[in-house]
Amino acid sequence: MKNVLLLLVIYGTTPFLSGCWDRIEITDLAIVTAAAIDKKGNNQIELSVQVFIPSSISSGGGQGGSSQGGSGVTTMVRFAKGSNFADALSKLQSKLPRKIFWGHCKVFVFGEKLAKEGIQEQLDFLLRHPQPREKANVYVSKGKAKPILESLPPLENYSGEVLRELSDLHIGMLVTLQDLDEMLTGKPQSAALPFVKILPPGKGQTKLQGIPYIVGTAVFKKDKMTGTMTEKETRGLLWLRDEMESYTVTFQPKGMKGEISLNPVTAQVKIIPQIINDKWKFLVKVNTEGAVVQNETNLDLSSPKSINAAERAYQKDIENRIKMAFLHTQDKKADILGLGKDFYRKYPKQFNKVENHWDDIFAEMEVEIDVAAHIRRQGYINKPAGLSENEVKDK
Repeated sequence: MKNVLLLLVIYGTTPFLSGCWDRIEITDLAIVTAAAIDKKGNNQIELSVQVFIPSSISSGGGQGGSSQGGSGVTTMVRFAKGSNFADALSKLQSKLPRKIFWGHCKVFVFGEKLAKEGIQEQLDFLLRHPQPREKANVYVSKGKAKPILESLPPLENYSGEVLRELSDLHIGMLVTLQDLDEMLTGKPQSAALPFVKILPPGKGQTKLQGIPYIVGTAVFKKDKMTGTMTEKETRGLLWLRDEMESYTVTFQPKGMKGEISLNPVTAQVKIIPQIINDKWKFLVKVNTEGAVVQNETNLDLSSPKSINAAERAYQKDIENRIKMAFLHTQDKKADILGLGKDFYRKYPKQFNKVENHWDDIFAEMEVEIDVAAHIRRQGYINKPAGLSENEVKDK
């Protein structure tokens, strides 16, 4: 009897050990690497996807992606129009023989027109759908977004990878789907996304060989784009967000001809909310050290007096960058720094009283900037190269 029961258990459980009943082979998937969403007409959107071509690996591809297909191409672009994201995706699926798969999509680009009218509906779909990655990077394009996907970058396999690499280098802001959702659902309800356009192709290159690059920041109030920040203003914003990396600070010491360029080696940024005599303000404390990469002046940076002069100029440049960026956000009444959240944590009762008109409080807020900037590495050559001894100054 025991043997009979054992056999029944074995036969009864065998069907449940037969593997994944709902599995889909990779050869049946259309793997999306990047997507673009544009406004089309009054009531429609255009969804474009950059799809990986698996056969390009075995055929030795790797020269860039395109919607044109052909030898050496690693991706293709397909698009469809619809009344909303879900409708456009359904129509797009009918143009592809494989099931669309979002699990490897690392880049989403919103067209400028759509961004100005509002991205809430598209964001809602992307966050509800189980496949799109919340860590995927989000951008806004100058003009239409589809040409970003159609470009053929010479250095990378496809244009989506170019944008991802630029974000990893912190050339501008790095914002994911999750970050965007937190910005728009937080108390300030403001957000900022990297603003991109296509660098025109070089001499002898085709039109599609333009390279997408980050030119600044798109500013959002709620889900609508209200303006942009220049590249210089964006760098001030990166200082405020403590995200500055991989760029050079160039400044001119007072009374000097020529400039000094350096790379920030370390930087600590702290934002301290304050309410003093019913006045709302915040203090920005920056402590940074830099390494000189070029000295066009005639200052001898081995001299303490010259170093002090250069450090004062470095400090002033950082202050100006931060102030410029903050004044721009105040002008747009867009708290993209999340100061409302910081004030709520420190002064919850006071913030609750002004939450309904936080934009007005933010627009009138004062900022105090305290920068401690030091030059710790002058380089192997302390004196300016190419100048004689009598041309070099030590102060």
